[in-house]
Amino acid sequence: MFGDKKTLKDSERSLISETVSIDGTVNSSGAVDIAGLVKGPVYSKEVVIKETGSISGPVQVDRIEIYGHIDGKITADDVVIGSTGVVKGDIEFANNLRTEDGADIEGYIKKSPSKSKITGDFLFSKKGEQKAKKNGKPETNGSNESEVSV
Repeated sequence: MFGDKKTLKDSERSLISETVSIDGTVNSSGAVDIAGLVKGPVYSKEVVIKETGSISGPVQVDRIEIYGHIDGKITADDVVIGSTGVVKGDIEFANNLRTEDGADIEGYIKKSPSKSKITGDFLFSKKGEQKAKKNGKPETNGSNESEVSV
């Protein structure tokens, strides 16, 4: 029963219901539906804030739909603000921003490059590894000057 290890799927949805109040950080690799109150940062793949839901704190997600209230900065690839949605904070999005009639936004809106362009192998590659090697030694340009590729 308790010793059984169960693998969770990223596609599963979590619900923070109307009767729940969380004071702290919410982390999820899947989707989270928020109908209650969250005070603190939220990090998730997808977040849907229901009409009764509220977040006070920054949100970093791939996709967010807002039908309730959020007070904090939003960083996401895709943002949807419904007709009942209220946002008090800056919105930084990479792909799409959609608002319905009646959406209330108080803050700056900025389109930025997609997060996927600055993550992955790009951050961990070393400039010296990009040069071809001959006989196990790095190739040189024939002078004592070092060459940097940008």
